[in-house]
Amino acid sequence: MTFSTIATYALALFVVALIPGPGITALVARALGTSFSESLAMAVGIALGDLVFLTAVILGLAVVAQTFGVVFLVIKYVGAAYLAWMAYKIWTSGIVRTDVVATRRASVLQALMSGLFVTLGNPKAMLFYLALVPTLIDITTVTLSDYVVLILVSVAVLLVVTVPYIMLAAKARDLLRHPAALKRLNQASATFLAGTAGYIAIRSN
Repeated sequence: MTFSTIATYALALFVVALIPGPGITALVARALGTSFSESLAMAVGIALGDLVFLTAVILGLAVVAQTFGVVFLVIKYVGAAYLAWMAYKIWTSGIVRTDVVATRRASVLQALMSGLFVTLGNPKAMLFYLALVPTLIDITTVTLSDYVVLILVSVAVLLVVTVPYIMLAAKARDLLRHPAALKRLNQASATFLAGTAGYIAIRSN
């Protein structure tokens, strides 16, 4: 993989991860009522869930891409359409839910496992990887060292996104409940996501 490929993947993952969803909602809920260490453990668990999806996509779609070129092309355009649909829904659906409720204190391991299961139970995460990874990376040529780089980049990007949410919830809890701020976040996320969908659609294989 080239540096530009890795950078493009990192940027795309950053945009997708930034969109508030079940994982962010659960993370903010925990951060509102527990310690930073527990919230960080949950963020790590969320990242581990993403790595499970990333691994499954690389291993599974590599076989598909090598054997069924038409299927791979369909995945590309279906993925782009899905991202465009998500952008539309985020722009028009209004404010993301703000009824987060603090959770009871738990062990670091319990917090990590809860983050893992939140991601594994979220089909959107898998669909995002199906849409993004095959169009940004030639998965038929991914080596072990490339896979390690992807893991490190993915974890770094996901922590860059989730840790500020933790800090924001702990330091300025009212901000995440402000309707105007959440609306702007929705619209900005939708704009970037629509741009990503367009890039996927026009990018050559």
